[in-house]
Amino acid sequence: MYGFGDMISKLKANPKTIVFTEGADARILEAASRLLASSFLKPILIGNPDVINKTAEEEGFNIRGAKIIDPENYEEFDEMVDQFVELRKNKGMTPEKARETLSHANYFGTMLLKMGKADCLLGGATYSTADTVRPALQIIKTKPGNSIVSSCFILVRPSATGDNEVIAMGDCAINIDPNEDELVEICRETVDCAKAFGVDPKVAFLSFSTKGSAKSDSVTKMQNATKKAQEKYPELPIDGELQFDAAVSPTVARKKAPGSPVAGHANTFIFPDIDAGNLGYKIAQRMGNFEAYGPILLGLNAPINDLSRGCNAMEVYSMAIITATLA
Repeated sequence: MYGFGDMISKLKANPKTIVFTEGADARILEAASRLLASSFLKPILIGNPDVINKTAEEEGFNIRGAKIIDPENYEEFDEMVDQFVELRKNKGMTPEKARETLSHANYFGTMLLKMGKADCLLGGATYSTADTVRPALQIIKTKPGNSIVSSCFILVRPSATGDNEVIAMGDCAINIDPNEDELVEICRETVDCAKAFGVDPKVAFLSFSTKGSAKSDSVTKMQNATKKAQEKYPELPIDGELQFDAAVSPTVARKKAPGSPVAGHANTFIFPDIDAGNLGYKIAQRMGNFEAYGPILLGLNAPINDLSRGCNAMEVYSMAIITATLA
């Protein structure tokens, strides 16, 4: 696996700047203090400096060296407002509405990224996923050729050989019921993310059916998405539709999908909908003893990631490293 040590080495050679939209949160401050001590990632904390410094002092976190920006006293706020109005003029954005919107840290932080003041952004410690994704879509927008933002989780588990077992799962957090073409897009983005973690992707489009063993609209969707992905990315080992046991067990694969280039050895999984994806990664995390990193947002023009509101400081630290590595 391309592990955290490799990521940190990469960042030490080329340090990045990351925006934390919830700068006064104790978990953010603990992670920021650790990042500052290591000098490979420069945090920008959004919020009131007095509140942030007081919280850091009370909690015992050294954040000297962090840049703190208060939307209410930002010297380039007028320029930010002008740029935001231009970006959203087709939606009827006015300077007055822009000022009100940009007073919120999620929008303000995303505009800092748009203006080139930072390389990446991490939010969601107190914001919902929607409140992180919405400004990203409106300001950063999707990459050329992409129609959606999607997500994946990277799951890591130590193996008996001493190496980490690493798998990728998408989409488990954003798209409720993606269509065939969206699944192909999710496949491409999840593959690229998996590669960033040293995974040699073998992609399984998952279903409750293997090779036509059952019939339903969902099965047909996964069959068609598999075919489209295979045609669009012939260089990738992709197969489906596969049940999970056929995807990961060589014994089952020999019976259910003989001759498949993927069955029995899949490590990159594309789920038919968010129900399956969310359940799948959480079962692996809670019962399979995998560490789950994500959701890692995919398809945007710049790295923006979303934290769980139940996250701890270590998760913030890890997601900051992942986010910056993708910058």
